[in-house]
Amino acid sequence: MSKIYYKSAEEIELIRASGVILSGALAEIASVIGPGITTMSLNKLGETFIRDNGGVPAFLNYNGFPYALCISPNEQIVHGFPSDYVIQEGDLISVDCGVIKDNYFSDSAYTFAIGEIDVERQKLIDITKRCLELGVEKAVVGSRIGDVGYAIQKLAEDNGFGVVRELVGHGVGVQLHEKPEVPNYGKRGSGIKLEDGMVLAIEPMINAGSAGVKFWSDGWTVTTKDNRASAHYEHMVAVKRGKADVLSSFLPIEEVLKKKRE
Repeated sequence: MSKIYYKSAEEIELIRASGVILSGALAEIASVIGPGITTMSLNKLGETFIRDNGGVPAFLNYNGFPYALCISPNEQIVHGFPSDYVIQEGDLISVDCGVIKDNYFSDSAYTFAIGEIDVERQKLIDITKRCLELGVEKAVVGSRIGDVGYAIQKLAEDNGFGVVRELVGHGVGVQLHEKPEVPNYGKRGSGIKLEDGMVLAIEPMINAGSAGVKFWSDGWTVTTKDNRASAHYEHMVAVKRGKADVLSSFLPIEEVLKKKRE
């Protein structure tokens, strides 16, 4: 899709409905994720939930990707393959998920802290999630793409973290990846102007150390160059006047996690 596709109000609701299934799948994963669980078992659980609820996994076979979910532990930034890796106490596990429902795509990601994590990793996930919130706040009519990226970059770098350059957010809805690209860095007042009807996937990918990345020979997995941890949170938002309309939700995930802690 070479041009931006502006969504109608009806289409935005269809994207939101797709996102409800996606949030449910991530909440299902939240209910079981923990030490001793393999990432492949999470992939199977997520795919089953999506299909049982009338969706189709958007990532499966997308450009040849062989799994329903991207699951990226620790130094893996994105696009990690589910495997027989056994999750450990102290891990960060980023789970990226996509759903097709009634021909509309949703895309969201959440980084799970496993048990007790160290101070640096806690700060990393807190700041990355806050970066997402600040980016979402800028996704309003009259802002520019650079305003979204600047808000994310400034907070991350002010806290000593690296902002990944090689991977960016994107438009979403009619296809999984649409125009425009939504970098997690930028200059205020630069880039295209945001308009009503745009639906964006904003997804900070923030490294504990340097911004440098390594691409694996599998053609998908991306890790930090210095092997320090990375975090990834992603929301879909419809650009509106005054305040963005967030079409994905972390609430089902965080309600499950809260109950597990109680």
